[in-house]
Amino acid sequence: MKTAFKLAMSLAVVLGFLALAQAADKEVTLKGTMVCGKCTLKIAGLKKCTNVLQVKEGGKTVNYFVDDKGNKEKYHKAICPGGKEQEAEVTGTVSTKDGKKWIKATKVTVK
Repeated sequence: MKTAFKLAMSLAVVLGFLALAQAADKEVTLKGTMVCGKCTLKIAGLKKCTNVLQVKEGGKTVNYFVDDKGNKEKYHKAICPGGKEQEAEVTGTVSTKDGKKWIKATKVTVK
């Protein structure tokens, strides 16, 4: 009986992890303001231009670092050098790395 209970609990834990992993891979569309993380936001530790989508969430601004070609993206010229902001919509999968939110973009529209 104890073995069956342990097996059932193990199965429940594995299924829970699978559900979380599947939810993490879900594609989302975020709308906000695209800026250069290095030049506009002056984020410490950034050594090269990085596209950052700023999204308003619950009254706070959340930075999503866009996992793309950075300053080699054709839309980067519109937001850099520092100070220029553009409305943008980014579709992709969100993850967290080193305490920062990242979005692996499959589609980027900068207005």
